[in-house]
Amino acid sequence: MITRAETRYARLTPRKFRQIIPLVMGKNPEDAMLILMTVKKKASIYAIELLKSAVANAKRMQGVDIANLCISKMIANCGPQLKRFRAGSMGRAGQIRKRTSHIIVELDEIAHKALKNSKEAVKSEAKPKAAGGVKEKHKEGQTKKKAAAVKKPAAHNEG
Repeated sequence: MITRAETRYARLTPRKFRQIIPLVMGKNPEDAMLILMTVKKKASIYAIELLKSAVANAKRMQGVDIANLCISKMIANCGPQLKRFRAGSMGRAGQIRKRTSHIIVELDEIAHKALKNSKEAVKSEAKPKAAGGVKEKHKEGQTKKKAAAVKKPAAHNEG
């Protein structure tokens, strides 16, 4: 993590904000802002402001190249809920929950991310995968079960 920006008590549900996270993860902040400007969601406005803040925080740090930054983490957590009531039928009251969220954006340098990925690639090459995979074993198990299920009723009917 090079820089971090955070918004607390945003009047937006975390579920709605999480819809835009896959669009921008791992991208350059400038590219992410261009993508978010085309998205017609309220969450994109909050995300653009957060990205601007995170880039501004990175500019204040010495030795950080802003062109090499990418979005490494974006999280939307639940905040407190404002509870309101609305009149319902037969004298009842229905509860309305106006949700808020705490949103966190972290930027990292691409060089650090590439180094981590190369270490993970070396670890995965050291462990060879079994031939055939899980799907073939699963299919074999299914065919044996089906064959056993077909034989049992036939034997039961004979006796």
